[in-house]
Amino acid sequence: MEGTTPKTELDWSVWIPQLSSETSTRFEQVRAALELLLADNTIPFIARYRKEATGGLDEVQIAEIFDRFQYLRDLEERRQSILKSIQEQGKLTPELEQALRQANTKQVLEDLYLPYKPKRRTRALIAREKGLEPLAELMGEAGSTPQTLSDWISAFTQGQEEPLSPEEALRGARDIWAERVSEDAALRALLRERLHKEGVVRSRATSEHEGKPSKFEQYYDFSEKVVAIAPHRYLAMRRGEKEGVLRLRVEMEELRALGAIRSHWGRTPEALSEQWDQIFGDSWNRLLAPTLETDVRVDLKMKADEVSIDMFSRNLRQLLLQPPGGARMVLGLDPGFRTGTKWVVIDQTGKFLEHGVIFPVEPKKQVEESRGVLRDLIARHGVELVAVGNGTASREVFQFARDFSREEAPGLQVLMVNESGASVYSASAVAREEFPDLDLTVRGAVSIARRYQDPLAELVKIEPKSIGVGQYQHDVHQTRLKQSLDRTVESCVNFVGVDLNRASAPLLSYVSGVSGNLARRIVEHRNTHGAFATRNGLLDVSGMGPKTFEQAAGFLRIPDGTHPLDRSAVHPENYPLVEKIAEEAGLSVAELIGNESALSKIDLSRYSQAGEFTVQDILEELRKPGRDPREEHQDVQFDDSVQELSDLKPGMRLNGVVTNITHFGAFVDLGVHQDGLVHISQLSDKFIKDPMEVVTVGQQVQAWVMEVDQERKRIALSLKSQPSADSPAQEGAEKRRRPEKKQEKRRPRKSPRPEKGQEPSTPKSQATGNFQQDMALLMAKFNRK
Repeated sequence: MEGTTPKTELDWSVWIPQLSSETSTRFEQVRAALELLLADNTIPFIARYRKEATGGLDEVQIAEIFDRFQYLRDLEERRQSILKSIQEQGKLTPELEQALRQANTKQVLEDLYLPYKPKRRTRALIAREKGLEPLAELMGEAGSTPQTLSDWISAFTQGQEEPLSPEEALRGARDIWAERVSEDAALRALLRERLHKEGVVRSRATSEHEGKPSKFEQYYDFSEKVVAIAPHRYLAMRRGEKEGVLRLRVEMEELRALGAIRSHWGRTPEALSEQWDQIFGDSWNRLLAPTLETDVRVDLKMKADEVSIDMFSRNLRQLLLQPPGGARMVLGLDPGFRTGTKWVVIDQTGKFLEHGVIFPVEPKKQVEESRGVLRDLIARHGVELVAVGNGTASREVFQFARDFSREEAPGLQVLMVNESGASVYSASAVAREEFPDLDLTVRGAVSIARRYQDPLAELVKIEPKSIGVGQYQHDVHQTRLKQSLDRTVESCVNFVGVDLNRASAPLLSYVSGVSGNLARRIVEHRNTHGAFATRNGLLDVSGMGPKTFEQAAGFLRIPDGTHPLDRSAVHPENYPLVEKIAEEAGLSVAELIGNESALSKIDLSRYSQAGEFTVQDILEELRKPGRDPREEHQDVQFDDSVQELSDLKPGMRLNGVVTNITHFGAFVDLGVHQDGLVHISQLSDKFIKDPMEVVTVGQQVQAWVMEVDQERKRIALSLKSQPSADSPAQEGAEKRRRPEKKQEKRRPRKSPRPEKGQEPSTPKSQATGNFQQDMALLMAKFNRK
């Protein structure tokens, strides 16, 4: 769980106007948010229970203020370090100090510091050590000529033990000037901006991969302007470079760069134009271009990371907030062919009861024996539902279970569960601690069964980036990714609330204010002393102090506790207010809860001292105390006649569920062991820029099959109400209506096979607007296992 920033000696109040402007919030809101953050309050707690102080800022706004504050604090600390360094060198002028204090980005700060930054032995430094700085100064004087320089060199070398040749002396003077030019902060800013606007990202195949097929083949001869390149495409190229397949450069036309340098630098001695041409050329090619290329590449990477991490976090939030199935006796099946299907039974609370293995499908296919096991489990445990993992052999096992249900147990519900990340959980320390005596595959079956009951409670046990709803998660900045995903999980957990007497330690560790160690102590206390009767009982747990209790209590629920408000999101600090409202209504607190007639008659103005936000939230909670904010659970029913990729035909319209969303489209599970891709152009009848405008992870959809590539195991889908007239789906439908016409075989367009989890992309733009062309380039192999 994310902690707040440590207290700092810097005067952060000076940043409030800037933060207010940048985040479009009021001065008072920013000040209140920062005061609360610096007092070790968590973002979920501030957003939910300190609305009066912040003016109703939500988690996103508070996080934005927090992140920007951290940047400004780091910037100021770096500024102070630079000022101290230059001052110790005795080179801090009033003008330089003013420029440093006005620098509003780390990049500007570092550009200003560059001339004073301790360096290695550069060519310019060596030239200075040889005594050539006066020659460099002479080279910059307006009246200097080649003869002037020659005379100085002759006089200088007469007293030298090892005389320099004229060319060596001139080269040293040029080196000094080349370094000066490269350290001009204003020039660096200008050229960096030009490189962003006019620069081109180029990639070429390395010599050992040239002409050879690879997943990066589309980038073997690729170029795109810096301002236009899509973030996911840049990350793909970086991965190719990292794997030694590509050479990647960010370039700008040299003549334009040199023209900008000359224009910025101003007039130089006309008689020495040849020398200055060499100075500018050397400064650009040797010093400026490489460092500015690095700067631009860093900027591109940061922006690509930001976009990808944001997409990952949004996907993760949608996945975590999928509707829970509820407290039911569940039989979890982890399908398999050769090794059989592992089964487990868990009770209504998620407690593991029993496990075993059946062989309902090939190669052993012991159907009757497997049915016998199911009969026995239903008789002994009262199994109400069968949850089948959607990995290998899932459709075959699902069909077996559904046939059994129809023929022998009509009341038994059978459904498919997304098992992404279950194998990661089964091998984790959390799983080993929870089930030390169970095999990996059995732990995976437990995870599958529990995911039906409560996806959030089970998914928090898995490292977020292993859940499988992101893109390029291994290529982005890992620290920022972890911070964003942890913040997302924390937000979801506190949004839903946690049953104090059922939650696991991993789930409790995401509750506001609760650390991993404290979460384990809560579980240990619960196991030793029994279920908590009230929220106040938490104060008996070692390490649970008043501050932590304040942060956590409102997000913890006790559905059958002794105090009626303990099952709600009303914070204990507001219990006296609720008791007062109930007393004035002539009711007990228990009688007030859920009593819409009484609640609708409450005069809010009588309690204005508590704050409008607080009173409104309390009344809303009293209407539906402890209500799960997630939607109702719905099961997706796949088409029984379509179980393999070979069963798919263009023109079919099938039920599916969205499993992942990327910037170029969405992946949909049709129940054929291979997800299909809905290109962004096929997600809606209207134009959209972001797939999340129209689809969410876990959403049930009806998809048209547009194209099926059996060889590459790729499926192109459309979510439009009707595919366009020239689309493969429509074409396929027309041909089926006219069977007398011989269908012409279509050869699938060849495209490079992308790496699993990596979206391919068009070589020149993110989307050409041509569905066929885009799909050939954008179809990604997205295997279940």
